[in-house]
Amino acid sequence: NRSILLLGSGFVAEPCLEYLMRSGNNVVTVACRRVEKAQELATKYPGTNAISLDVEDDAALDAAVAAHDLTISLIPYTQHARVMKSAIKAKKHVVTTSYISPAMEELDQAAKEAGIICMNEIGLDPGIDHLYALKIINEVHAEGGKITSFESFCGGLPAPEDSNNPLGYKFSWSARGVLLALRNNARYWQDGKLVEIQGKDLMDSARPIYIYPAFATVGYGNRDSSHYRERYNIPHAQTCVRGTMRYQGFPEFAKTLVNMGFLDDTPQQLLSAANTEPLPWNKVTAQLLGSASDEPGSLLAAIESKIDTQDPEARKRVLHGVKWLGITSPDVLATKRGTYLDVLCARLEDLMMYGEGERDMILLQHKFEVENKDGSNNTRTSVTLMYGEPNGFTAMAKTVGVPCGMATQLILDGKITKTGVIAPMTPEVYQPILDMLPSEGINAVEETI
Repeated sequence: NRSILLLGSGFVAEPCLEYLMRSGNNVVTVACRRVEKAQELATKYPGTNAISLDVEDDAALDAAVAAHDLTISLIPYTQHARVMKSAIKAKKHVVTTSYISPAMEELDQAAKEAGIICMNEIGLDPGIDHLYALKIINEVHAEGGKITSFESFCGGLPAPEDSNNPLGYKFSWSARGVLLALRNNARYWQDGKLVEIQGKDLMDSARPIYIYPAFATVGYGNRDSSHYRERYNIPHAQTCVRGTMRYQGFPEFAKTLVNMGFLDDTPQQLLSAANTEPLPWNKVTAQLLGSASDEPGSLLAAIESKIDTQDPEARKRVLHGVKWLGITSPDVLATKRGTYLDVLCARLEDLMMYGEGERDMILLQHKFEVENKDGSNNTRTSVTLMYGEPNGFTAMAKTVGVPCGMATQLILDGKITKTGVIAPMTPEVYQPILDMLPSEGINAVEETI
């Protein structure tokens, strides 16, 4: 039997665990700070154990990692380097779905010397996106061609029939991470020029992304993708951008919330739990806008001045969205969470969680402009579209958790052997996973135009 330590029991942990328990040879220990959380997941799968573990207790973490053949870290990415240090001491493998951070990269040589694999970036984005991008890039190179442009957009969205709110978005978990991502700067190559966009302007940079006529999708840059020319070995790419996809209408509404100041995460006395007075939403919004009046009509007029788009129909939709949120209403009470950001998160989570029987969707498109060996040009696309199971695994949880489980199994079976702190960037690492994805219903439809 192979023993696996699974750190975390969040939404991606279960599809990963379910995949690993199929072999009959794996014994998994689920570890959380609160043992009840671990037991909740472990009791669903016979042969799975649950323990309480505080990863900030170095001695306890060292002991738990040393007692297993491999550790999967599905806890916040800031803790991965700590887990890897324990794994290096014990000469045991690690798998994460997160980007390789500088703190993790620093451990590459020590991991190689320990003879261990620290596999990262093996979820959806990052993960599946790398696999399908590198497949086409390496095919083009093998045929003597070159990539002159690369654009990749990925979105975790509600299925169209469940995108029934003004943001066209729903949450499987906390809204905070989604809102904080609206503050990120973006950096990418466009037509040979390095483009840098400040977080405050990110939503203004959104543009239509054409995939299928049935989807009205837009995209904007996701952090720094400028180094992917080197990472993917596509030095001739004049455009190189990786971005986030949303439904049409999201950027205008999100930008209005940004302009109002809702991404402010500094503590406010009015929003503190210590304030025992009932707190209607119109009072929160009046204070945020510095408005002398908390009357809904006055607040809506003030909010209208924060809408950037000049398109009359889009402006009308944003105002409808503001009314739907209830943030100008004296009759809707705010949940006191200390900051404007967190109070808004609470409201979004009240209104925009997936309901019974609703399903999510993941949509990923890679688009390549190719110059062939004979000098001719064409466009190649790769599209992955997957829906969640109503009342079952979400598409997002499955496309993150299952590739993670696959990588874990391949390492334990000796089919991935490259040591160090790695990501699936080379064929000997990514091809075995690519070969396994279709059996789980995860595919890419490729087209040459």
